[in-house]
Amino acid sequence: MEPLLPITYRPIGILHTPFQEPVGVPIQSACAVGTRGMAELSPEFEEALQDLEGFSHLILLYHLHRAASPRLRVTPFLDTELRGVFATRAPARPNPLGLSVVRLLERAGCVLYLENLDMLDGTPLLDIKPYIPDFDSCTVERLGWYEQRRGHLPLPSADDRFSR
Repeated sequence: MEPLLPITYRPIGILHTPFQEPVGVPIQSACAVGTRGMAELSPEFEEALQDLEGFSHLILLYHLHRAASPRLRVTPFLDTELRGVFATRAPARPNPLGLSVVRLLERAGCVLYLENLDMLDGTPLLDIKPYIPDFDSCTVERLGWYEQRRGHLPLPSADDRFSR
C-alpha cells in the first residue's frame, strides 16, 4: 500500500440546529423526525444549489467537530458490547464524518431549510447530494450485531460517551 497523503476539506457552510450539546441529540435522522434547522452555505456556492428544490430529501456530509478522540472499538448507543468502530455509526472515528438523510423544506438563496436534523448546531457542512431512492436504497441481507437489537430498544438520543 502506498503511503497515505493528507486530505484537506473545507466546509461549504454551517448547519444550524436546536442542539447545543451532544447529550440529547437524536442518534440518527430517522429519530429526529420533525426537528427543523437550516444549512447556511457560503455565497460562493449559491450557483451549485441550482435545481436542488426539485428533491424532497438530501444527503448531508459533515464534519463531526465535537466528536471524541478516535477509538477503534466502541459501545454503540444501541448496544452494550464493544464493537469495531467501522461496524457502528459512532462519531469517535479515525475520520469524524457524519452522514444524514434530511428533508428539504425550502431554499432561500444560500439557505436551505431542513427537517429531521440529527447534528449539533454549528456543525461544518462538507457536501450535499440529492437522495435518489433508485440509487440510495437497497435490500439488505444482513444487519450484523444490530439485527439482535432491532426492535428491542427504543431509539435513544445521544449521551455523553462520544463527546470531548
